[in-house]
Amino acid sequence: MDFTNLKDLILLNVYQYGGKILLALVVFIIGRLVIAKLTNFLAARMNQSRIDRDVQPFLISLLSVLFNVMLLLSCAGLLGIETTSFVAILGAAGLAVGLALQGSLANFAGGVLILIFKPFRVGDLIEAQGFIGVVEAIQIFNTILVTPDNKTIILPNGSLSTSPVTNISGKGVIRVDMVYGVGSQNDLDVTKAAIQGVIATCPYALKDRGHDVLVTKLTPDTTSYDVRVWTTPANYWNTYYYMHENLKRQFERDGIQAPEKLVYVKQK
Repeated sequence: MDFTNLKDLILLNVYQYGGKILLALVVFIIGRLVIAKLTNFLAARMNQSRIDRDVQPFLISLLSVLFNVMLLLSCAGLLGIETTSFVAILGAAGLAVGLALQGSLANFAGGVLILIFKPFRVGDLIEAQGFIGVVEAIQIFNTILVTPDNKTIILPNGSLSTSPVTNISGKGVIRVDMVYGVGSQNDLDVTKAAIQGVIATCPYALKDRGHDVLVTKLTPDTTSYDVRVWTTPANYWNTYYYMHENLKRQFERDGIQAPEKLVYVKQK
């Protein structure tokens, strides 16, 4: 092997391509720093603007990807790589990846639809796909729920955007519907007054809303009452359990008796 010729070949390649590689490397490093500062600046500007906070992380991620692709194309051009061919290769690779990741693309599209049409927002209490929880984050591919018992539920946006979603806190207030059964021998007015008294003392019941105590069913043994209490979504379960516990105490104080036959108490 002729080491002299090999050395000359290496030096020739270094002279020919070394400067381009060094320049591309410098541009890449500086470009990454500029992109980081630019995305931080845009994020700060978005926080000061009227752009929805749910959309901001998605836009920042999208812009960051776009800037990095432009940087890679610029570096490829500095190295002498034909960018048109490079773009074609990226397009073909993107098509292959897209076909392989159809489910992920559906989740991506679902995330875009959720962010645009806003069927729910971060902080809303929703029921979807058999789960009830507070929306903690709306990500590009998934939506994160936190259940009342502090479990984290990750729902894919693709199915979430095409399936029924109940936004429990969408209106800002929510009604807790309960049914209570007492013995038919109890005085109707006394029982209704007892229930209304507990509602009046409930710290979670909204004072500017009318609450209902309605006789819903009569049998020889039982009188059933629909009790409807308005509260905020955050206090739904607090209201529910407060009513159960304190109605039990109030019924005992007023001598209101249970039915002779077992009657269940349920949440409607």
